[in-house]
Amino acid sequence: MPAKIPEANIRLTRLPHPATLRGQSRATDWKGWQKFWQALFGLSLALLLALEATALRESGHFGLAAASALGALVLTGVVAVHTVPYLARGTALSRLMVKIEYELTRAGLVYLAVVVAISLSAVNTGNNLLYVVLASLLAGLLVSGVVSRLVLDGLEVELILPEHVFARQPLPARLTLRNRKRFLPTFAVMLSGSRSKHGWRRTPSKPNREILSEPVYWDYLPRHSSRVRHLELTFPTRGRHAQQGLRLATRFPFGLLVKARVAPLEQEILVLPPIQPTQEFYEILPLVSGEMESAAKGRGHDLYAIRNYQETDPARYVDWKATARAQQLKVREFTREDERRVVLVFDARVAGTGAAEQARFEKAVNFCACLAWHFYEIDAELRFVTQGFETRMARASEMIYPALECLALVGPRAGTDGDLLARIPSFGPGFHIILTSQRRGSIPTALWSTSYIVYFDSV
Repeated sequence: MPAKIPEANIRLTRLPHPATLRGQSRATDWKGWQKFWQALFGLSLALLLALEATALRESGHFGLAAASALGALVLTGVVAVHTVPYLARGTALSRLMVKIEYELTRAGLVYLAVVVAISLSAVNTGNNLLYVVLASLLAGLLVSGVVSRLVLDGLEVELILPEHVFARQPLPARLTLRNRKRFLPTFAVMLSGSRSKHGWRRTPSKPNREILSEPVYWDYLPRHSSRVRHLELTFPTRGRHAQQGLRLATRFPFGLLVKARVAPLEQEILVLPPIQPTQEFYEILPLVSGEMESAAKGRGHDLYAIRNYQETDPARYVDWKATARAQQLKVREFTREDERRVVLVFDARVAGTGAAEQARFEKAVNFCACLAWHFYEIDAELRFVTQGFETRMARASEMIYPALECLALVGPRAGTDGDLLARIPSFGPGFHIILTSQRRGSIPTALWSTSYIVYFDSV
């Protein structure tokens, strides 16, 4: 029973522009002063270690000179990573600072190892050529950072999904990336969910409830242009799926590190239960239909069946033409006017909370969704009832999506009270289909004549 896909909803997110970020408060920033003195002390100590390394090298203690030079380099790096960014947030540079995430690649680790080796050699030997090579390598790092930052600026993401989303059913989605930059193109951009670090490595991840779980790659995007990717998304479970952010990452231009920006995005969709019939559904549906037909016999205007005469049948229902042909008394049966009025009751009470009970509950939810969709397809009148939620009796086309949305969020409830089952006779005329996990002997006897009961352990 395939689901129809109505018009799509548009979800739009833009990457934060540096100019929109708020600056720090004008109050005294004591932590900033603490960071400042820590940076001053660290850089002073690194300068002393560098001077000591030079003196030790001239005196012939090359091992100690190398250790001192390495200590100076490490201290300078610690100050640059942990202190300088915090201090820059309190200055005009804060407008250029957004949350940028870095991750070294294998090539980047090798590159840094070469930088460290050449820097130690340059300090120990004083060779000007090594200093020139070291300056070129450091310039490469700087160029890589600046260019990758420009690549990630001025991008806009648009995600279009169907209005109604069903679990375990592939659905079309459209993802658009726009480059709003005036002069510069964008290269080698990977878009993924916020939980994925960068999407370049194919490593198994934990199941998550994000909308976009697989990365999407764009190799080139000219200035003032857009590129569209048509995706096929599948949500394995019902319920709410939220996208807390979209991560744009690139390792352009040299592949030394992965630089990523996260676009804050608060989007949520409700995934409805699957409506793909199971083998149990095909086995139980004929039984339900048979019970509905039996309950539908009565006084109406449409002929239901012709059967053999019984002593309790009124004479006015005798079909004389059929009697003459069969040489045996035959009577006519008529359908009741409410033969397609269905009250679908889902009793969410369960006796336990173990994994087996949870699995049976999920199967029951899926079975109930398939039943509701079946009555929608045959254009029946439907009323859906569960704990804390019920609809009025109306055409199934009007009630189907409220019922499915309730089933998408319903959870097992503990308790043994039978208030819901006791209220079923008051729901008005119609055939009752009850899904419950209660014991077979606990169902009120008044329901048996007008109801069909489906137990969770049978689906």
